[in-house]
This record gives sequence, C-alpha cells and structure tokens, in this order.
Amino acid sequence: MKSVDEELPDTVKKCLDMLDENVDILTNLELALEDEKEDELTPNMELHQLYDMTEDVAESAKLKHAESSLMRRQSEDSL
Repeated sequence: MKSVDEELPDTVKKCLDMLDENVDILTNLELALEDEKEDELTPNMELHQLYDMTEDVAESAKLKHAESSLMRRQSEDSL
C-alpha cells in the first residue's frame, strides 16, 4: 500500500492531465464559436462567392468531423 507522499505525484499528474483535456475542449469551443461568426451570409453575394463559401463550409465540416473522430479514438485509447 502506497503512502500519501507516494500517491501525491500520481494524483497531481492525473489532475494536470484533466486540466489539459479541459483546456483543449474549451479552446475547441472557442474556435467553433469564431467559425460560426465567419459563416454568416452577406446579402447580395455573387454566384462565385457563394460557390467558394460552399466549398469552405464543406471543407470545414470535414475537418471538424476528422477532429472529433481523432478525439474519440484518443479517449478510447486512454481507457
């Protein structure tokens, strides 16, 4: 059985890991909110601008899906 002094470094490491994970989650939420602001439509856009915006949104969705898949796999691996 470990003493309190022996368990303390492990406990501190676990707490730091949890903080790192939460910081990443908050950063991702902040980035997602910024992305929403960028996705707002501007009236009277030209057809080529709408086409470009559509491509950007599709690429962004693919990246978000890939990020969430990576995070899910990493969380499954850590269990």
